[in-house]
Amino acid sequence: MTHAIDRPFDRLQALPRATWLPGLTCSVGDPGTRLADGARWLAALGAGALPPPDADFGDAPAARPLRGTVGELGLPALCRATPALAEQVLRTLLWHLDRIVDHQPRLTRAEAIAEVAREFRAAWDDETAGLDEDIALLRDLGDFGHLRWDQIRGRLRSRPWQAARRAAERLERLPELAALLRRLGRSERSVDHAPEPTTTPRAAEARAALRPVETRLPDAPGEITGVRFTARPERMLAGEAVMLRHPVLKKLWRARHAEARLLGWETEAVLVDWRPDPEHARVPVAAAVPETLERGPFLLALDTSGSMRGAPENIAKAVVIAALRAAHETGRACRLIAFGGPGELLERDLHTGAAGLEALLDLMGQGFDGGTDVQTPIERAIEAVHDARWASADLLIVSDGEFGCVPATLQRLDDARRRFGLRVQGVLVGDRETMGLLEVCDAIHWVRDWRAHEDGADARPGFSPVHSKSLTALYFPNALSPRAARHPK
Repeated sequence: MTHAIDRPFDRLQALPRATWLPGLTCSVGDPGTRLADGARWLAALGAGALPPPDADFGDAPAARPLRGTVGELGLPALCRATPALAEQVLRTLLWHLDRIVDHQPRLTRAEAIAEVAREFRAAWDDETAGLDEDIALLRDLGDFGHLRWDQIRGRLRSRPWQAARRAAERLERLPELAALLRRLGRSERSVDHAPEPTTTPRAAEARAALRPVETRLPDAPGEITGVRFTARPERMLAGEAVMLRHPVLKKLWRARHAEARLLGWETEAVLVDWRPDPEHARVPVAAAVPETLERGPFLLALDTSGSMRGAPENIAKAVVIAALRAAHETGRACRLIAFGGPGELLERDLHTGAAGLEALLDLMGQGFDGGTDVQTPIERAIEAVHDARWASADLLIVSDGEFGCVPATLQRLDDARRRFGLRVQGVLVGDRETMGLLEVCDAIHWVRDWRAHEDGADARPGFSPVHSKSLTALYFPNALSPRAARHPK
């Protein structure tokens, strides 16, 4: 309930703070209608649609041409799920409507409305140049709805963001890397590699030797079984919750809460446990084929040494874009471990928010230089998988392969494989597998045409002067250690 003295300014509560001033000071319509229609504009633009024609701020002749311009420029599609841009559209719309009186009496009102519509179109023509691609990429990388428009626009104009855009364009020519990142981790059962169901008589007998045992847990989250009195607000019915907003009934709500007399849902969880049935003979069951797991958290070790400068650096940055996109798309955790020489280590979680964007832009603006110390990132990855959050993570190493590990680090890596099921994937950005990659990785994915990703290079897909990445195995087989020799030629 609102006192008369607060009306219509109580409607400011539904609007973002940045839109209060233009909503109050605009000379078109009346304050109550402007504030109410402003909320309708923001809701419609956030959903990617034009607001209804009657959302005209109390002046239909003035608002109609600008509403048409908003639709012609495609601004609703850009504003979808981007609250900061929707606020900016509303603010500039009200600002241009307020300029109608500035053009009078030099122009008639109809001419003044046409003039501000042209000014609004010209302003957003400049503002939206190339913006659709930036907004699409920004949405792929995370949820940045809490950022102000000036913060977003500043980032989109920065040099690191332009590098991110180029990396995203290169990623379209590297679909196999994006597919690899989608498979990393061990949290979900693989649909493509699910084991075939067993239909042998022995398996049927094994299933028959088990019986289901139900355990019912009253008051646990599960199926709703009825309504009862409760003192837990999170379980109360909607009819009880509405009393909290009433000036008198909220006192009754407090009394019911103190007496545990609130009406709430009664729930019950049912756990089904399959146990051996003593009435059936025990049948030995063959060892089950382990399922292929994928789509879990992953650790991304990125080689930023001087040997990666140029085309390998461009591919590495494209992999980071793909990693953040995959993390946002499936809600997975991703940690970036960028390594160079001794002491040159950048470890950041690629959150799908402002922190992840900052980490991404820091890397995009960084030049690759220095030595190569891969032991430290591998040891950091081994430490991470001992944490419950990363226990099902895979490690992806992006490098040209010019590194090596001491036996102690390799032994710790093998221990993590046995204990946690850790898988190590490698992305080779070079012409041959080196001893370092062969000893560390379980599988190596070769970017054969990496030279085509040099800035200004003539992209020729599939071009490579080298016929095989396994040059060491072909020409120097005795140089391979037992660990390195396990890889297929």
